[in-house]
Amino acid sequence: MGDPRGFIRHGREMPQRRPVPVRLRDWKEVYEPFSNEALQKQASRCMDCGIPFCNNGCPLGNLIPDWNDLVYKNNWREAIDALHATNNFPEFTGRLCPAPCEAACVLGIHEDPVTIKQVEVEIVERAWNEGWIKPVLAHKRTGKSVAVIGSGPAGLAAAQQLSRSGHDVTVFEKSDRIGGLLRYGIPEFKMEKQYIDRRIKQMEAEGTKFVTNVNVGTDISYQEIQSDYDAVILAIGSTNWRDLPIPGRDLNGIYQAMEFLEPANRVQEGDYEDHPFSALGKDVIIIGGGDTGADCLGTVHRHGAASVKQFEIMPKPPEGRDQSTPWPTWPLMMRTSSAHEEGGERIYSINTTQFLGENGAVTGLETIQVKRENIDGRLEFVEIPDTTEIHKANLVCLAMGFVGPDSSSLVTELQVELDTRGNIARDANWMTNIDGLFVAGDAGRGQSLIVWAIAEGRSCASAVDSWLQGVSQLPSPVTPSLQQLR
Repeated sequence: MGDPRGFIRHGREMPQRRPVPVRLRDWKEVYEPFSNEALQKQASRCMDCGIPFCNNGCPLGNLIPDWNDLVYKNNWREAIDALHATNNFPEFTGRLCPAPCEAACVLGIHEDPVTIKQVEVEIVERAWNEGWIKPVLAHKRTGKSVAVIGSGPAGLAAAQQLSRSGHDVTVFEKSDRIGGLLRYGIPEFKMEKQYIDRRIKQMEAEGTKFVTNVNVGTDISYQEIQSDYDAVILAIGSTNWRDLPIPGRDLNGIYQAMEFLEPANRVQEGDYEDHPFSALGKDVIIIGGGDTGADCLGTVHRHGAASVKQFEIMPKPPEGRDQSTPWPTWPLMMRTSSAHEEGGERIYSINTTQFLGENGAVTGLETIQVKRENIDGRLEFVEIPDTTEIHKANLVCLAMGFVGPDSSSLVTELQVELDTRGNIARDANWMTNIDGLFVAGDAGRGQSLIVWAIAEGRSCASAVDSWLQGVSQLPSPVTPSLQQLR
């Protein structure tokens, strides 16, 4: 504990966000640089608790008090080693994770929690800038081969761990670039894609092979993959989006969030000159109040939308932690992202009953206000009479989450079993009902956080390594039987 009184001397401080009018003119990340001196003050707020609840709150088991202390003492080189001991990609989680560790911070009981995420991302960026992050080569090759299907955070984490253990690893990606939803689902203003690219170069230098534009199950069969590799990991994500099958759904101008976000990212990659259905000058409604909805919100702001409304069927959360989610659990509370700061109207307790249109194109939405009531022991949404409204819109984004992986070809070809929620079933060793076929990430867990995806990828890699060699030195932060959805 570098400064026993740091949490008394210093309040929580975050980097300033660039002014809204400035950042809306580009797609760069929204935060201004944060000085090392300011960061060390923030790290000094860590109390090095006897029981580090932050460590338990993080699915990866990050050694948070350790690297906070190292940063405060200016031992940055040791800090990146402590950070990488549990996390392959801290630059991803430091930008994208909602930080359950901060929700579990002991200081957060009575004060603002430690800025754990900011310390994390500053450590890894310092390490890249200093040249400390280099390929980690296996001490010996095992002669075993592993195919990883899917290149999101779970697949990449599993692939890197297994390459470092000496296996010959090939990652198959159905898209034209590596990264999964990190590449085409996360807007540039939340995480610039250069951070993915430099990790891919590191992994290639470690021996991982990447194959793009191959949709396993369509372009090549799962059985072919199984015959060519000693083990196969399914890290195909949860990509079946939740739809809204109400009257008018077939009108033009209504898109799923990922249908809208991918072209936006491709513009930044240079694939398109402009978005094929830009929000420029349009009245936009986003249905869904979560992170994906906020991604759509920030994107349409940068397009130059005329107006934006974001609908959420749930009631407005309280400003502070709700008593139903006490410390150290993930708190139910109002959250405002950088995209919300940029504009738009957030409307709660609202349900869309039909889409309205003219000449085959959407022109508006009919809605009604709802409230939650306990009916026969179940909380259900009940319509409030005389609250029907019409909202104009000529672009609608559906951001209501995902309901499971695209497993149709798996079930048809290999008879892979699914669980009751439609995810790919796996045992305590991460294996499906097919010998040698493993699953990690949202494909088995269901839609979840990036930090869970990386934790699952690391744990699945350990299980595969043990299955191939009889024993593994790879860490295993979580097991399927201990998972709790957040």
